[in-house]
Amino acid sequence: MHSSHRSPIPFRDYLLLDMNFVIRMLILSDVIWMGACGLLGPIFAIFVVGFIQGGSEVVAGIAASIYLITKSIAQIPAATIIDRIRGEKDDFWFMFTGSILGALIPLAYLIISTPAQLYAVQFLYGLFIAVTFPSYMAIFTRHIDKTKEATSWGVYFTLNDFSSAVAASVGGVLAGTMGFRPLIVITVTVSLFGVACLYPIRRHVRKARQLGNSTA
Repeated sequence: MHSSHRSPIPFRDYLLLDMNFVIRMLILSDVIWMGACGLLGPIFAIFVVGFIQGGSEVVAGIAASIYLITKSIAQIPAATIIDRIRGEKDDFWFMFTGSILGALIPLAYLIISTPAQLYAVQFLYGLFIAVTFPSYMAIFTRHIDKTKEATSWGVYFTLNDFSSAVAASVGGVLAGTMGFRPLIVITVTVSLFGVACLYPIRRHVRKARQLGNSTA
């Protein structure tokens, strides 16, 4: 019997060192973006109560529901359209454009003041993410390393959860010390940095759809 010298904890996976370039950048982008969203997400209801006229826990709940319902309804039609367009370049540009628009959405919180305006913003946010999520997953699925499917998805969700957990505490501290407006600007700035991590993979996406392993 041969003894294994591999570490029981795959530190290289946590550092994204044993993954191909496309998967590495996709995960890095989402970790940064989810961390940015985590700055504001857990205290969103407090923002609604404090800055929206007539804002309440009910308004915050409806706003969250509008985003999720819109995303849920629009996601499958968006995914169907993305699948019908030949080539992977379209997937990249759907993902990249939708990500930019989604990252910029929190800026609208700086200028709205009524529940109706908030609901409209949440509706648009749901539409943008409905386009972004399927295209992201399509590229991720095609480029995932063969024999490392479970590891890649495991690292993706682990790092995203960790990033969101840390950001939730940081967001609360920043809101308490700096206020919501600076926090929103920070959220958008960090989100755009995460989106920028997607741009380098444009040279690695395939012109024709090819399923299976990628070494890009």
